[in-house]
Amino acid sequence: MDLKLELIAVPVTDTDRAKTFYTEQLGFTADHDHRVAENLRFVQCTPPGSACSIAFGEGIAQTEPGSLQGLQMVVEDADAAHALLSSRGVDVSEVQDFPWGRFVFFSDPDGNGWALQQLTTRA
Repeated sequence: MDLKLELIAVPVTDTDRAKTFYTEQLGFTADHDHRVAENLRFVQCTPPGSACSIAFGEGIAQTEPGSLQGLQMVVEDADAAHALLSSRGVDVSEVQDFPWGRFVFFSDPDGNGWALQQLTTRA
């Protein structure tokens, strides 16, 4: 049996601000943006090349905005990712080197924490 992680709910305070950040600054594809009911708006975005998407909006996440930490995406080149996100106005950390990879860290406008990892060796 396959178990595929394909959607993660991200708690945000402002749906439109989050959509702008994830699509225009990070380059995610906006897959869906539907108002299902008066108190339910569903926005789904997918990082380029990923099989897993994020969802946010009104009535989506049950946790506090900014409380999601440790989300991680893998990139081919941490330096290139740093340069690209910086050029798009994302407040990113310097590239940090660890024995398990090279990392760039940033947060979305609500404080949800993300990491970009360049794998230096793969098993």
